[in-house]
Amino acid sequence: MQIKYINSYYITIQNAQLRFNMSVSPDKWGVIYNPKAGTRKVKKRWNEIKEYMDSKGVRYDYVQSEGFGSVERLAGILANNGYRTIVVVGGDGALNDAINGIMLSQAENKEQIAIGIIPNGIGNDFAKYWEMSTDYKEAVDCIIANRCRRIDVGTCYYFDGTTHLTRYFLNAINIGLGARIVRITDQCKRFWGVKALSYFMALLSLIFERKLYRMHLKINGEHIRGKIMTICIGSAWGYGQAPSAVPYNGWLDVSIIYRPELHQLWSGLWMLINGRILNHKLVKPYRTQRVKVLRAKNASVDLDGRILDRHFPLEIGILHEAITLIIP
Repeated sequence: MQIKYINSYYITIQNAQLRFNMSVSPDKWGVIYNPKAGTRKVKKRWNEIKEYMDSKGVRYDYVQSEGFGSVERLAGILANNGYRTIVVVGGDGALNDAINGIMLSQAENKEQIAIGIIPNGIGNDFAKYWEMSTDYKEAVDCIIANRCRRIDVGTCYYFDGTTHLTRYFLNAINIGLGARIVRITDQCKRFWGVKALSYFMALLSLIFERKLYRMHLKINGEHIRGKIMTICIGSAWGYGQAPSAVPYNGWLDVSIIYRPELHQLWSGLWMLINGRILNHKLVKPYRTQRVKVLRAKNASVDLDGRILDRHFPLEIGILHEAITLIIP
C-alpha cells in the first residue's frame, strides 16, 4: 500500500484503485500535476502554481502522476469520486491521458465535467488553439473565471487481437510521417536531452527521407488507395495539418499528404507554418464524421502525441460536445 498526503487529505493507492476519504464539494478542483512534461524546472513551476492557487483562495486537491499511464488512471479516479472540475498541469500528452481517463470512467454526466488546462511543457498545441496563456497565473485566473465551452471528443475504435478497445482524442490522429516524428522524437530525446532539439532533428531526418506507406481508407463512401506520406485526422487544427478544423462542430477534418518532390518540400513547410497547407497541390482535404483506416502498412499512429500500437482496421469518429473545456 502506498499513501500520498494531499492538502491534509490522503489518497490510498491499493490494487490500482484510489479512494478519497472525504466528500467532494462542487467547487473543489481535482488537479493532476504531471512532472515529466517539459523541462527540468517543472517541479519549481508547480510550487509556484500551488502558491498562486493558495493566494487566490482556490479549493483543490492535487495528485502527482508517477509514470506513463498514471495520468489516465488518476483522471478516472477523480471523475469517479465526484470532481466536476479537473485541472491538468501538463502538455498535450497529459491532456490526452486525462480525457481518456474521464471518458472511460464510470462517472455520470461526463459532458458536464469541466477540464482546465495549465500548459506545462513543450507540446501545448491544443492549448494554443484556444489561445490559452502559458503564464500559469493567467491560466489559473482563466479557470477561476470558469468560462466553459462544450467541445467534441474524437474516438478511435480498434481490435488489439484479443479485445475491442476505444481511445479518445481532442486534437488529432496522425498516421505515417507525423506519428513517426513523435516516435523518433521520444527516442532522440534520450540522446539530445532536449525535446525541442530532438523534434527538430527528427523532423529534418524524416522529411528528407519522405517515406511512403501503402494505405487504404474509406471516407464519405470513397475508397482511397495508394502510397501516402502522412494523414492527419483532426478535431482541432492538428499541429497545423488541419487548419480549418473546429473542435465543436461535430466534424473531423482530414488531410492526406502525398509525397512531395524536394523542391515542393520547402513550399509545403512554409504553407504549414502559415496555416495554408490545404492549398498545397499534393494535399487532399476532406470533412467527414467517420474515417475507416483499412490498411496502413508499417505506418505509426499517434493520438494527440501518444503512440498507438498498430492494429488495423481503425474506425475513427467524433462525439459532438461530449466534454466541457474551460476557455479564456
